Amino acid sequence: MRQNPQRRAALLDAAIEVLAREGSRGLTLRAVDAEAGVPTGTASNYFANRAQLLVQILHRTRERLTPDPADLAGPLDTKVLLGQLVARMRRERSVHIAMLELRLEATRRPELQAELSGFQGEELEANVSWHLEAGLPGDRRGVVLLYLAMLGLIVDDLTAPALLEPYPVEGLIETMVERLLPDRPAP
Repeated sequence: MRQNPQRRAALLDAAIEVLAREGSRGLTLRAVDAEAGVPTGTASNYFANRAQLLVQILHRTRERLTPDPADLAGPLDTKVLLGQLVARMRRERSVHIAMLELRLEATRRPELQAELSGFQGEELEANVSWHLEAGLPGDRRGVVLLYLAMLGLIVDDLTAPALLEPYPVEGLIETMVERLLPDRPAP
């Protein structure tokens, strides 16, 4: 397998675009080559098979979606951080759509399900721990509930944006934070 990190990243970015645009059925090594504008067979030099490509896409999404450290500096505010998350999601729409496709594909591929579950479990735990260690309001359960609520908001914003038109996202985020992460835990 080839090891040029820049080429691998470019191929994975091309794969994300194909997956987001064509769905799982359209994701082939040849389609990745075409999207990346490289000679046919290039992707197969980097990924042994489609299953390996799917796992590598999963990990590339983390790289692309990690917040800029500057966004996490200074006084932290959960509402601001979630607004930044929505803005990042909208900028990186293809990455989020590709993640939804990976979730669907994982329902049909047990090996991908295991990888996805482990990956998402680590991500969730890291996010919950970061939130609590940063001293932001709420407890573990509230942060998990907020994660689930934001996931629903993001899915609808990506797939059926007209559904949320009567409900401005900023107001929804504010209400979610107030209700799920009170400054003091409920008795």
